[in-house]
Amino acid sequence: MSRNDAAPGTVTAPPGRIRRMLSHLYIQCLIGVLLGAAVGGLWPSVGADLKPLGDGFIALVKMFIAPIIFCTVVHGIASMGNARAVGRVSLKALVYFEVLTTVAMAIGLLVVNVVKPGSGLHIDLSSLSTKGLPPEATTAHEGFAAFLLATIPATLVSALTGNEILPVLLVSVLFGFGLHAGGEPGLSIARGVEKFSTVLFTLIRWIMRLAPIGAFGSMAFTIGNYGVGTLRHLALLVGSFWLTALFFVLVVLGTVMRLNGLRLLPFLRYIKEELLIVLGTSSTEPVLPRMMAKLQHVGASKPVVGITLPAGYSFNLDGTAIYLTMGSVFLAQALGIDLSLTQQLAMLAVMLLTSKGAAGVTGSGFIALAATLGAVPHVPVAALALIFGVDRFMSEARALTSLVGNGVAALAVARWEDELDGDRARAVLRGEIPYAPAPAPSGVPAEPAPRQTPAPETMPEPTRDPVPAAS
Repeated sequence: MSRNDAAPGTVTAPPGRIRRMLSHLYIQCLIGVLLGAAVGGLWPSVGADLKPLGDGFIALVKMFIAPIIFCTVVHGIASMGNARAVGRVSLKALVYFEVLTTVAMAIGLLVVNVVKPGSGLHIDLSSLSTKGLPPEATTAHEGFAAFLLATIPATLVSALTGNEILPVLLVSVLFGFGLHAGGEPGLSIARGVEKFSTVLFTLIRWIMRLAPIGAFGSMAFTIGNYGVGTLRHLALLVGSFWLTALFFVLVVLGTVMRLNGLRLLPFLRYIKEELLIVLGTSSTEPVLPRMMAKLQHVGASKPVVGITLPAGYSFNLDGTAIYLTMGSVFLAQALGIDLSLTQQLAMLAVMLLTSKGAAGVTGSGFIALAATLGAVPHVPVAALALIFGVDRFMSEARALTSLVGNGVAALAVARWEDELDGDRARAVLRGEIPYAPAPAPSGVPAEPAPRQTPAPETMPEPTRDPVPAAS
């Protein structure tokens, strides 16, 4: 007898709670992280061999990042009524990035000078060697002019096939302006770009089902290759760094959210799946497409999100900023080098440059620290060998802090630009408007006029996504 043919008065049991919980991606990722840590701790050699699982998942997502950024930015600019608004958004975003990065570095500098995690180690510099460090850590690093030139790709297509975000953003902005100025032919292409982006987000949604496997492999590799025992020697540095990052997120970013009429904790719950993926993979790149979709769903306009979030991946790495100040001063303390306040401020000024362009991938913060030490004469690069073994355990905190920081930045710039639907944002964060992973396709207006508010049934492409009925 089928369930529909049950006898009168029979109560059909609802789906099991465990089954419903396991259907959520964030629960699957949490299980993957815990299983990976267990495998790496119990069978270190097996855990170390599982690294390809994490690397493969990250590579799959990175394959779509450049085209998704291109489609989002191009369509957003092409549908804007005022092209000068793009420059205004970019300027406000850069100002915000510099202010928050400086605050993060100042907090890290203050904590490391108060806690002094490296004092008392008395490391002999002659016992250290650069052997075993990544090759990128011991090579000469580019200057600021070379960094700017590197944002210009060799060809239009090479920007979409490379590994850097800034060239993609540059090409996307230029192409979007070209379509905006091209009239009806440009708008026709923009419609095709928008439809293509819908296909890309559908593919990303499929790939994200592999996130628990990627988190499992990456965590198993971290524990199996480095071992939890390595934390005992540098526990004060790792612990103080995690607590400093937590303080920055809760206090500084929480204050920014409050100033924009929102609350941080509901936002953290809203992006809990992305946070767990980042925790497992130590990389923010796999969640970039989902973060762009979720920020648009929460009420921020597509052009602001398309410009601010990708740019933040290179210019607004709050976690890396804290790591640079704490790591460099820790190494000086461990070697018995007394850095004056002037020398520390000089290092901070250098870090404002070396922290830029450090993509949100595992190990980028370590390379940025090597670039900082190579640019200042106070601490030798060989001292990096002291923290290389525990860097991976701080990489998760760097990535999580930077992810939350960039999400808050996009909302703050959108509010600053009056492109954030505050009522919708609060409703989404309260859970009244659940996020739908597959974005609905939409067209492009015949004449971009985002400030006009025609009737909903006659609006081909609103600046913000229409607010669906609460479910």
